[in-house]
Amino acid sequence: MSTKLKKPEAIIFDMDGTLFQTESLLLPAYHKMFDVLRAEGLYSGPTPPEELMLSSLGMVLSQIWKNVMPDADEAVHRRADELLLQQEIEGLKAGSTLLYPKVTETLTALHERGVKLFVASNGLEDYIHNVVVVHKLKELFEGLYSAGGQGTATKTDLLRILLEEHGIKEAWMVGDRSSDVEAGKGNGQTVIGCAYAGFGGQGELNGSDVIISAFDELIGLYDNSTE
Repeated sequence: MSTKLKKPEAIIFDMDGTLFQTESLLLPAYHKMFDVLRAEGLYSGPTPPEELMLSSLGMVLSQIWKNVMPDADEAVHRRADELLLQQEIEGLKAGSTLLYPKVTETLTALHERGVKLFVASNGLEDYIHNVVVVHKLKELFEGLYSAGGQGTATKTDLLRILLEEHGIKEAWMVGDRSSDVEAGKGNGQTVIGCAYAGFGGQGELNGSDVIISAFDELIGLYDNSTE
């Protein structure tokens, strides 16, 4: 690895497509949600293609629904928020969801090195909390920040709040979407782009300082970074 990075006080992670294999939970929940919307008379017609949902990951929910069901009104979108969260939490508790390979081991190794670890996600607060609890990661994180919990419209704002609240000057933002790159760069931080999830489009990670193809590459990056 030729790029020399500065050693961070904190590493901040996106959730979906970075730590958590979202599709292992999302797609069953997505189909059940539309079944309920149809049963409640709030939606008619077939369920929109899964690709629409997957390509919208990383956005805030209000934007996702504009992409997935642009003709539905605001009330349907808000009901979709409730239903998706309910189905996702049921799915998490059923225990069939997956982290990416080596996530637990890598986070543990970084935590043991004294790095402060955080989540910054555009997802809902209860969803992020439940993913962390179910996968037994809670002890490793200093804080969980979500667009839903903080009421932010962009990840750049969310990251700014996190950095300010914890007095962090030097951090790495780790994520798989352009919103993660924008958040890191918009706050003057190092960005590690994750290229293993495959949800993003061409050029999604342009502007990253380093791009990794496996999560555990973070340990080597950290150990080789300069004080």
